[in-house]
Amino acid sequence: MTASQRIRTVGDTADVIILGAGPAGLVLGNLLRTSGIDCLVVERAERAHLRTRARAGFLAANTVRILDRHGLAEGLHRRGHEHSTCEFRTDDGRFRLDYGGLGRGERHTVYPQQELVTDLLTHYLDIGGRISFGTEAVAVTGVDSSRPSVSVRGPDGRPEQWRARYVAGCDGRHGAARRSLPSGAVRRHHRDHGVSWLGLLAEAPPSLDAVGYAIHPRGFAGHMARTPEVTRYYLQCERGESADAWSDERIWDELALRMRAAQYGELHRGPIIQRAVVDLESDVLEPLRHGSLLLAGDAASLLSPSAAKGANLAVLEAEILARALVDDLAHGDATGLERYSEQSLAYIRRAQEFSQWMIQLLHGAPDSDGGPLLHGPLGPARIESLRTSRSQQDWFAERYVGV
Repeated sequence: MTASQRIRTVGDTADVIILGAGPAGLVLGNLLRTSGIDCLVVERAERAHLRTRARAGFLAANTVRILDRHGLAEGLHRRGHEHSTCEFRTDDGRFRLDYGGLGRGERHTVYPQQELVTDLLTHYLDIGGRISFGTEAVAVTGVDSSRPSVSVRGPDGRPEQWRARYVAGCDGRHGAARRSLPSGAVRRHHRDHGVSWLGLLAEAPPSLDAVGYAIHPRGFAGHMARTPEVTRYYLQCERGESADAWSDERIWDELALRMRAAQYGELHRGPIIQRAVVDLESDVLEPLRHGSLLLAGDAASLLSPSAAKGANLAVLEAEILARALVDDLAHGDATGLERYSEQSLAYIRRAQEFSQWMIQLLHGAPDSDGGPLLHGPLGPARIESLRTSRSQQDWFAERYVGV
């Protein structure tokens, strides 16, 4: 009998139904379950897919503290590794910034998101958490009532309706939680930055022991280590261009050119095992609560990958939301839920501001028509400030690692 079948036999209600088994949903599920709150996670994908779904890989120091605080960090301490250096390459040369020795002296932990999700899922199931795999949440209704409903479609395609006291929407930008918000219930703040990246995973060792940011007349290129065998790369590409238009050979040649491999060392090449075009956008909903429906993770806000804040915000929001739900359901104190949106949005706004700053650092300021300039007036000036100004370096380090 599958996990999904067991769930359908046990029952279809919970105090909290969590939509989505990403970092936000699984951290929330673990914290609620540990506190004795009955919860059910609904996940469209099968378990095997969750274990291989590659996403972000840079965990902020505060994220590690949160996971440590709740006994969820064993895997990342065993298999992750600390990282504290980034390297900038431009036509004027290259320089390194040891951000771990600046600002608050904090570092990232490099730990692929699929491994974190696997750890969180294993822990959740080990403590008796309920999850329904292969189950699509279609809609959330009755959010203005005390017993909202979630319409789902299970693995057999049969529609069902489950009830809860609260629904936590952790199912991303295009999930049922966002789709179910009543018209006019929230304000959406959206910005298209006019820049597209080809996101790549290469089955090849990292080519430098730093996060690499290359600013080139042909466009941006980025290098981020994931594991000793796999490296994340980014290449700026034309808007609307298909990822399949890039052959492996073309990708590696362009990366070598933009990262100036002839000057600073050849890249370790290998098969490209994943590719996708990412349009850099900012997207925030306000407020993050409507009645019994609460949003977290990518359902609450979408950030560009330029500052690696998405998964870190998701974990932070999940802890805030878990504490608020426990206070309400276990102790009858609704103060945390009333403050959840305001508290989380304060962190989201700061992360969005730094993400936009990074986009302008790597691509220049937008022109009068809103389009990006590869070499606008702000980019070189900011790079020079990072190279020469200790106060600017401290500012960067604190915001680069912080949430």
